Amino acid sequence: MKGATGGRIPLRKRLLVRLLIASAVIAVCSVAATAWLAVETTTRALREEQGQDLADDMAILARLSGWAATHPDWKGVEGTVRALAARTGRRIALTTPDRTVIADSAPHGSPLPLGAAATVDPLHTDTYTQPGARLSGIDPRATGPYRLPAAERDRLQLLAEKRQACFEHYRVHTTITRAPTGRPVLIGADGTDTEPEVPEECADGALNTPTPTERKALDALTRRARPCLGASGLEQDFPLFLTFDSAGRAVPSPSVLAKFARPGDTEAVRTAERCTEDARRVQLDPYVAPVAELFLGGGDTAVPRFDMSPANKAKVVGAAGAVLAVTVAVSAVVALRLVRPLRALTEAARQPPERHVRVPVTTRDETGLLAVAFNALTERRERLEAQRKAMVSDIAHELRSPLTNIRGWLEVARDGVVDPDPALLASLHDEALVLQRVIDDLQDLAAADAGTLRVHPEPIGAGELLDQVAAAHRVAAATAGVTLRTEAGDGGRLDADPVRMRQALGNLVSNALRHTPAGGTVTLAARRDGGAVVLEVADTGTGIAEADLPHVFDRFWRAEKSRSRRTGGSGLGLAIVRHLVAAHGGTATAASEPGRGSVFTLRLPAGPGPGDEAGDQRKE
Repeated sequence: MKGATGGRIPLRKRLLVRLLIASAVIAVCSVAATAWLAVETTTRALREEQGQDLADDMAILARLSGWAATHPDWKGVEGTVRALAARTGRRIALTTPDRTVIADSAPHGSPLPLGAAATVDPLHTDTYTQPGARLSGIDPRATGPYRLPAAERDRLQLLAEKRQACFEHYRVHTTITRAPTGRPVLIGADGTDTEPEVPEECADGALNTPTPTERKALDALTRRARPCLGASGLEQDFPLFLTFDSAGRAVPSPSVLAKFARPGDTEAVRTAERCTEDARRVQLDPYVAPVAELFLGGGDTAVPRFDMSPANKAKVVGAAGAVLAVTVAVSAVVALRLVRPLRALTEAARQPPERHVRVPVTTRDETGLLAVAFNALTERRERLEAQRKAMVSDIAHELRSPLTNIRGWLEVARDGVVDPDPALLASLHDEALVLQRVIDDLQDLAAADAGTLRVHPEPIGAGELLDQVAAAHRVAAATAGVTLRTEAGDGGRLDADPVRMRQALGNLVSNALRHTPAGGTVTLAARRDGGAVVLEVADTGTGIAEADLPHVFDRFWRAEKSRSRRTGGSGLGLAIVRHLVAAHGGTATAASEPGRGSVFTLRLPAGPGPGDEAGDQRKE
């Protein structure tokens, strides 16, 4: 493909290649972004799965801790272990502290993981806090001798319902739940395990009074705790009285602690609580399963690095290649459709100017708009070429007539046919003036086209300007039998070149006098219109056809093609008017009705008024 200078366009600068490269880059970026998104999504999914694994681990530990809290040994735990393994998809193994297998969901002989995931000890649940358990570590499901028989549970249930009814009477809403020992407990309506404040009428103490079974266990607990208290020096002056908290746990009575503990002696309170907890562990030990180690398959919680297998890598590469191939193919098709009209435009532009070739408009996109603009430019160039040829012909015609007359009279005078009397010389002088006017008009138009038409603006009154133009054409109007009048009024002032403006108005008046029959009227008027001064030249002549109005300011245009320079002018006067007015920042328009006359309107920016001018002079 050759460029505008005749050489070949470099491959890297071709539109098709640029589009293909841009599409390939976009496709690569899209594939890379998709791959990154897939990696991020997969990694996030792995993290979520690991979070689920952690939740499963906690659930497994809670279930096995509950088993240990309610059974004195691990016999029969195999079924629970296998059920948990089937539900979570994890390998679960229980061993003694020396790694003797108690139960394992894996086939016999399978090696254990490197490290235990947790220790199952219902008396020390530091690794797992069951709801209702203390951070110090006794699983609340370990009830031992505190487990109530059915008769005592039923009696306490009646007392709980009675207290609940009393609470409801005082608009205190509660709910009855059962502690692991079977003791009913009242909790607040918000679901917290804290018993609401007891109205005085409901505080009979019957519900919190230990039952015979609980009293027996509490007495045994008290006996076990006294050696610890004695070793701490608290046995004689710190009597231990145990009661139950809102969760059904045996704790030192707060009233006793408040009565016998010295103000600020928190160490004594903590010692009493520690001795009670230690004694309770010893008391519950025969009722719970021994300590065991919990092993979980795949228990490594580190986030793995995303690493694709060779098969997955091949899939990614294949998918990326397919996306690239499709993108390049689609881009090639689109690019070819885009380049085709551009090639047509290029071929049309290379044709000889005189052919004025047009291109078909096949699309409505930017290329189609370019084709429309190219066709419009071609039409304009064709029209300008026609105008140029017509102007050259008109100029030759306008110059030929006076030159022919001058040459003819000079030849007959030279041959002695006529004498060069004053009349002949006056005729030759008139023809020279005609020739000079044509040349001057052409010179003005050439200056306007080149942008060198000079104006020398100065303040001038609109009425004064009209009077000067009217005075210059009084004789011509009287000779033609046409009435010439002015209507200036308060026409305002202009900041314009008076010579050029008299030339423009003079051309309009001359044109009006030529087309107005005897007895008609030509009126020059001026008026203010906002920030503009409007000058009008109206006549009562033959008028201009509506189809000819758009051409009245064209060069060498005449409404009647048969008119000559002497009868219809050269056709340059109105074109000069338009350029002179444009040089002053104004506009020239024409309106006409055949048989009733025409109105030519010049709209120019208004200049400063007399007061403004005086003010400017004072400032100077």
